Amino acid sequence: MNENNAINYLIIGAGGCGGSIGAFMAKAGKKVSFIARGAHKAAMKKDGLRLETTCQGKFDVKPVHVFDQEEYLVEIREGRETVPDVIFVCVKFYSLQALVPFLKEICDPHTVVIPILNVFVTGQRLAQWLPGILVTDGCMYIAAEIRSPGHIVQKGDIFRVIFGVREQKDGGPVLKLVEKDLRDSGIDGVLSENIRYDALMKFSLISPMAACGAYYDVRIGQVQIPGKIRETFIQLVNEIGVLGRAMGIDMPDNLVQTNLKLIDDLLPDACASMQRDLWQGKDSEIDGIVYAVPEMGKKYGISLPVYEKVADALHDRYDTKG
Repeated sequence: MNENNAINYLIIGAGGCGGSIGAFMAKAGKKVSFIARGAHKAAMKKDGLRLETTCQGKFDVKPVHVFDQEEYLVEIREGRETVPDVIFVCVKFYSLQALVPFLKEICDPHTVVIPILNVFVTGQRLAQWLPGILVTDGCMYIAAEIRSPGHIVQKGDIFRVIFGVREQKDGGPVLKLVEKDLRDSGIDGVLSENIRYDALMKFSLISPMAACGAYYDVRIGQVQIPGKIRETFIQLVNEIGVLGRAMGIDMPDNLVQTNLKLIDDLLPDACASMQRDLWQGKDSEIDGIVYAVPEMGKKYGISLPVYEKVADALHDRYDTKG
């Protein structure tokens, strides 16, 4: 950080999650760079980043400080870019390990890495791969997607980023500054005192949402309607609650009501990013978001029959790589 405590942010992954974080922060005057690729990166570099939101309307961010990984490494090595203070990692879980060599080269001991992924064990896994670097856990509540290159659409009012350190470690004053910068940017930033609980709470929404949507091949609108699809979502949420309690996490009694409220506040055409990837025949996070749940149940000696049924059906429909 410079003498004014201005944080140098890097957003890796400029999709619905990373693009929204970076755009809101850049609009608020924060120092933000992006790592992106392909047509999306080219459009951002040429025309900036366009956001359609329900909370701040439509706006453009331009110019956008955007690179691919190779370009950014050259900028760092040749001293035209300073080492980032805080990195938001907003890629898919299946891309995480391949990102580690890049992270090792662009970080120094003061860098804080905040992964914002849908899979519950992300922060712990990344910390093992990046010894000597502070890696938090993190999660995000948002419904957003790339509509076209350089154009992101949000499909609900909720925009919350939660992050924190495990095992009562001291993250230092920088994490409070990150929380402040997020809030200054119009994002509900939360520095969690119990990130394991908060990350599982988010997982209790996104995993049932993705599992139910993929199982019935529907968008959120069908989950909002009373009937068997909504009941399946409720059963899946309840099973995450059972799993959490088996893990020693004190899940709330109103877990289902909380998640139904979040689901009902989304636009009907919203869906989990896992579903979009499956529909498009791409790699997906189905292993970590769906298949991992009954496996965790076995580890903790509990049966999760609805998850087992859904996972078996999706295994039959998609190969194990998603």
